[in-house]
Amino acid sequence: MQKYGGTSVGDAERIRVVAGRVVAARKAGHDVVVVVSAMGQQTDELMAMAHLLSVTPNARELDLLLTAGERIAMSLLAIAINDAGYPAASYTGSQAGIITDTSHGQAKIIDIRPGRIVESLGRGNIVIVAGFQGVSTAYDVTTLGRGGSDTTAVALAAALDAEFCEIYTDVPGVFTADPRVVPDARKLHAVS
Repeated sequence: MQKYGGTSVGDAERIRVVAGRVVAARKAGHDVVVVVSAMGQQTDELMAMAHLLSVTPNARELDLLLTAGERIAMSLLAIAINDAGYPAASYTGSQAGIITDTSHGQAKIIDIRPGRIVESLGRGNIVIVAGFQGVSTAYDVTTLGRGGSDTTAVALAAALDAEFCEIYTDVPGVFTADPRVVPDARKLHAVS
């Protein structure tokens, strides 16, 4: 399992570098699942645009909007990996079987049904999953809130019984919240 943050997939050249790292892991004999965040500040830009249109955007529609960034990043990474000569398939959170509660904007993962990911790996694909999102028990797209892509990677790694989960980010570890936003966020020394 590898997870790349927005800085890592911030533009086409960086995506190409990530694709190279992913392909190297495949060449080393690993089945590879990758979780990606939105490119750069795309989520913040989408949020700002929504707030230009409404002081209080509808939570369901806002979640649909905000997941667009990860969908763009996952597709571009799959395109780059395919172009490097390796089969890759990308999946949204709902396609990957990430089931959440119904709390738009701060949903919690309540189940992961990774059958589609396992099948795709079995067909020889490198699998890319959009982080930060899932589908609720009411069948609506939901977002997991800040740091949600890290949560996605760790939860998927556990569901897939992954050997390891590498998180490439501009934050030094896994925290209780985004330390760039929450000053008293605590670094977790172990995650199980």
